[in-house]
Amino acid sequence: MPGASRGGVAGALLGLLLVLSVRSGGASKTSVGLVTCGSVLKLLNTHHKVRLHSHDIKYGSGSGQQSVTGVEASDDANSYWRIRGGSEGGCPRGLPVRCGQAVRLTHVLTGKNLHTHHFPSPLSNNQEVSAFGEDGEGDDLDLWTVRCSGQHWEREASVRFQHVGTSVFLSVTGEQYGNPIRGQHEVHGMASANAHNTWKAMEGIFIKPGADLSTGHDEL
Repeated sequence: MPGASRGGVAGALLGLLLVLSVRSGGASKTSVGLVTCGSVLKLLNTHHKVRLHSHDIKYGSGSGQQSVTGVEASDDANSYWRIRGGSEGGCPRGLPVRCGQAVRLTHVLTGKNLHTHHFPSPLSNNQEVSAFGEDGEGDDLDLWTVRCSGQHWEREASVRFQHVGTSVFLSVTGEQYGNPIRGQHEVHGMASANAHNTWKAMEGIFIKPGADLSTGHDEL
């Protein structure tokens, strides 16, 4: 389980979110409430009502990489992800994420990217989803295409994440782990688009064009 230092980082992150929330109390939302590059957010699976989550716990089978799960709690700091472009950029800070754009989702507290590959997931035997890399740098299997309607990813809209390298969709189907992560849900990749792979932006800091975390944001 994460140690005391990890808890300190989590506390600092939550403190930052609180400060930004207070500062942005009178701010208007960005145009039509769009998700923007560089933003930090939580993602809710709309069917199973769990948030995308990771932690410094590795799979005991498959790749042995850092596990990715779904949790019901809304206040867990291990559920924050940063929206980033690929290794060559393509997602300037503050610009709206386009439908059909490939992005990386970097886990804030461990610096690893949402990742999948041809390993079976431990509970459902779908495709394993893990967190991979160091300090936000992994490989080309960290890229996910945002599938949504219209031109941009809207905060109030349901979206899907389709893996660029293997074409699977980021999904939850309800299987739950035992110890040491009892009650957390398996997250995996599925070949077809269905009700198990729709997600919605929830709590977070949304960067405005030309801004950084300390000067321009909206909190959902």
